[in-house]
Amino acid sequence: MRFTAAISHEGPWYVARCLEVEVTSQGDSVDSALANLREALELYFDDQPFPEGIEPPIIAPVDIPA
Repeated sequence: MRFTAAISHEGPWYVARCLEVEVTSQGDSVDSALANLREALELYFDDQPFPEGIEPPIIAPVDIPA
């Protein structure tokens, strides 16, 4: 199953958040954060059923005046 991750750089860490389910992980690089998120999702779904009918989220920028 494919999920969408949003990755941000927060201090020394890269934080990877799954946009379809509330699972987050971190690592010292983008690749590490994604690998850790993959593992966290696998563990999450050990106890939860896979969601049915999930559509990919719509990703869009939002501008506000500075």
